[in-house]
Amino acid sequence: MNLTNAETWLHKVNPSLKLCVLLVLCIVALFIHDLNYMMNITIGVLLLFLFFTGHSIKRILLLSIPFCFIFISTSSAMILFGQGETVWFEWGLISISEESFMRGLLVGFRALLFAALGLTFSLTTRPVNLFYSLMQQVKLKPKYAYSFMAALRLIPIMMEEFQTIRNAMKVRGFKRGKGIRSVYFKMKAYSIPLLSGSIRRAHRIAVAMEAKRFTDTRDRTYYYEFGFSRKDHGFILYFFILLLAGFYLSIQFPLLSLIL
Repeated sequence: MNLTNAETWLHKVNPSLKLCVLLVLCIVALFIHDLNYMMNITIGVLLLFLFFTGHSIKRILLLSIPFCFIFISTSSAMILFGQGETVWFEWGLISISEESFMRGLLVGFRALLFAALGLTFSLTTRPVNLFYSLMQQVKLKPKYAYSFMAALRLIPIMMEEFQTIRNAMKVRGFKRGKGIRSVYFKMKAYSIPLLSGSIRRAHRIAVAMEAKRFTDTRDRTYYYEFGFSRKDHGFILYFFILLLAGFYLSIQFPLLSLIL
């Protein structure tokens, strides 16, 4: 599967800074209870996701499908079964009131905001760059950072090995059975070769790191150097303006007055 994409200014933002800013925005969103304000901030984040992640429109639309599901699933439960004094519709267990409708939309937009922030970060940040930046700017110990990077490298290798075992079982005429015994046999057939292969691979990585005099010291050189640039300032400024402008627009031009 080809996931190549164009590189935008979001890719050049310092990964540690990007992670911190997005986490702060998630915490701020938890304390926002005004629906108009939440909608304005969500629209601002969706603009980044739609136009500045560097992916094609087709892929963006495909990735947006879970967003719609998250929004509908989180908001519908609160809207249909919430409580309130101003009842709009009632039928059996279903009771839609003005208060439940507002709370449902607030929860839905909050979930949509979290999903958009997480996906924007993952689409514009390489894991290797993130761990290098965490070592240099956040002073994360190299043994933890390199452990995560090694684990990420091993995932595709394990998937390939799993497929090899599966093909080998097909060639040998292994028939799919039913019941608990079949499940137990499959777990044993897959887990033991994968586990033994992972142990051998981890041992080879440990020997290679020791041979290269890998130590726990933080005073070391890095192949990738990360610092701060104007794009980092622009990234912070964008969210700062978004919070202020979203608050101002929620008072002067509330979106709910246009919808309802």
